[in-house]
Amino acid sequence: MVIHHIASLTPALNHIDPTTLAAPIPRHTHHAGSVNILVPPTPQQSPIATFFSGPPLVHKVVSPRVKHARKSADSLVAGTIAGTVEICITYPIDYVKIQLQLDARSANPRYSGMADCVRQTIRHHGFRGLYRGLNVAVLSPKAVVRFGAFEQLRKLFGDSRGVLTPTATFFCGMGAGALEAALAVTPVESIKVKFIHDLSFSQKYQGLVHGITSIVQQQGLRGIYQGLVPTVMKTSTNQAIRFSVVEGLKGWKKGDDPHAKVNKGLTAIFGAVGGIVSVFMNTPLDVLKSRMQGLEAHKYRNIMDCAYSIASKEGPKAFYKGTTARLMRVPLETAITFTVYDFVMELLHEHVWEHH
Repeated sequence: MVIHHIASLTPALNHIDPTTLAAPIPRHTHHAGSVNILVPPTPQQSPIATFFSGPPLVHKVVSPRVKHARKSADSLVAGTIAGTVEICITYPIDYVKIQLQLDARSANPRYSGMADCVRQTIRHHGFRGLYRGLNVAVLSPKAVVRFGAFEQLRKLFGDSRGVLTPTATFFCGMGAGALEAALAVTPVESIKVKFIHDLSFSQKYQGLVHGITSIVQQQGLRGIYQGLVPTVMKTSTNQAIRFSVVEGLKGWKKGDDPHAKVNKGLTAIFGAVGGIVSVFMNTPLDVLKSRMQGLEAHKYRNIMDCAYSIASKEGPKAFYKGTTARLMRVPLETAITFTVYDFVMELLHEHVWEHH
């Protein structure tokens, strides 16, 4: 019987078009957030062709909701990595900058310059002294908030391709910076500056937990959020300038294709240029922020009183204290963060989501 049945199929098999054997099974399957769209069968589809055709060819189309969720997750991971790498590399320069900005004794300054600050710190506190407050700074999610907020604002104000006008880029950067300052920068910077300033006084903070506890006990939550106004002003203008410069230069390089890749070396250069421009445009705000977050912040009633005190007692040049240190740190910081962020985003898109 079996032999007779197979023999009866032989004429049919001889007339099957080979192209029909590869035709897929007509079926649509749905998954959360995506649809598997299958190639439709040819009119000549037969049970025997279906048997020999093997698994169907599947083209996965991801829904916009899932794409957005994936990009948000990518931004979280990329921002975390970029921020951590940057702070670990640039922190000693930031330490020196803050010490110079906190040195209000214009007639007899504690440090004669950056090199002297490094020498005195290592002499009295060892090399680890240059990393005083790093454990606080590493906890800051500032890069996560910054890039995450900018991507959300880009989605709201960009065109269908995600491209922003120069004006929109400036204000999206400003909004991202303001959110970064309020949620991540101010509390961490306030604690960090106090830890650094403490090295020049009684060194009363015995560790991270003890230091934060002491600040809250003595000054309440106000001590954690000291200098909020100048920090928001400084960070929002920082990011408005940096995103405008970097995104503008990247847009120029990409030309008419907003999805074109930019060489990571060029991204680093663009980031450094954005950092340099921001240093010259808002260092006075950085000085005001440091003074109003230091251990002697009680001397100032508000940001205007702080500015008047600096101008009258130390002169206009005092508003640019720490500029050299910032020029060494900020371009390096922005080059690292923009480059690492773009690299991780591409890595996740090409080697994680493309295979899922």
